[in-house]
Amino acid sequence: MTPPPTSPSVRHRFAPMRNFSMPGRSLRWSVPCCLLLASGLAAQDATQPGTIAEMFAYDNAGFIGYLIVLMSVVGLGLVIENCLSIQRDKLAPPHLLDELEALFEAEDYRQAVDLCARDKNYLTNVVGKGLARLGHPFATLQEAVREMQNDETVRLFQRIGWLSLLAAMAPMMGLFGTVTGMFFTCSAIAAHGGTVNPAELASGIKMALITTIFGLSVAMPISVAFYALRNRVIRVATEVNALSEDLFDRFRKS
Repeated sequence: MTPPPTSPSVRHRFAPMRNFSMPGRSLRWSVPCCLLLASGLAAQDATQPGTIAEMFAYDNAGFIGYLIVLMSVVGLGLVIENCLSIQRDKLAPPHLLDELEALFEAEDYRQAVDLCARDKNYLTNVVGKGLARLGHPFATLQEAVREMQNDETVRLFQRIGWLSLLAAMAPMMGLFGTVTGMFFTCSAIAAHGGTVNPAELASGIKMALITTIFGLSVAMPISVAFYALRNRVIRVATEVNALSEDLFDRFRKS
């Protein structure tokens, strides 16, 4: 198949869409903020009532509270990892896009196939799938490209899906800690025949309140991060799909 006359650069045609990447300023500030918070907690006395450090004492938060804290650490790691990896320049590196465009213009499709097999990413997986259908009708080629686009997009959604799970599980864990703390409180009341010093009930009540706070504190920011990353996946996938389809558009009238 002989492609029609050359068209403007694919990369430059979609250059305005590069603004879809989330600014990295928030990531650069996240680590210092976490270190500052950790140092502030370490400087506080956990035995002093009314402090944040008191909430993280094991006697108050309990095993369930520490599980929620662990979930927050995992969630933060997933958010940072996805923010760094789900970017156009990672899913469709500019230098690879330029090489593919040059090979398509030179009709050197064998080299393009080798390039896609050597450097695996969203763009090369889609382009490689389309190149495997060269010689077939354009409708067949386009169907193969779009099937791979759907597969790659699903993989991106699966990567951020763990954040949705954490956002749903955190308040459930908080509720579990709440009912567990109330169980301990009721057990203390029953053990003393209904007449008990209120101070003896503080441990169970603290666990109930602290685990609820932890669960909500983890669920809310992770939910926001999940929806922000979901929107990013949609935008970046749409852009990379447009780039790949534009490469093959030259075969439409061949």
